[in-house]
Amino acid sequence: MTKHKVVLIQFPFDDLSSSKVRPAVCLTDLIGPHDHIILAFITSRIPASPLKTDLVIDSSDPDFTSTGLRVSSTLQLHRMMTVTKSLLRRELGSLSPAMQIQVQDRLYKLFDLN
Repeated sequence: MTKHKVVLIQFPFDDLSSSKVRPAVCLTDLIGPHDHIILAFITSRIPASPLKTDLVIDSSDPDFTSTGLRVSSTLQLHRMMTVTKSLLRRELGSLSPAMQIQVQDRLYKLFDLN
């Protein structure tokens, strides 16, 4: 099972000028014969006014250690990409059940499924 795992991946910049190894959350299990996974970007920047699709993962949250992240971070669900499983560098941790529910809620908002 891959869904809800926090992983390290080479994530492209928005303008595709370069890329950087960043943490991301797996939004799906493996898909199809090529083992594709849809991922969402994690940044250590915490916005003053988070978007409705941002999930702040605060280091003071009791479930924070299970994520494997080092510092408070923001999961930006509007920043996604699809990759093959072989590109995943390393698994850091996973989202708690409570965080998984929050992710689902924000994805519903993102795709206007409410």
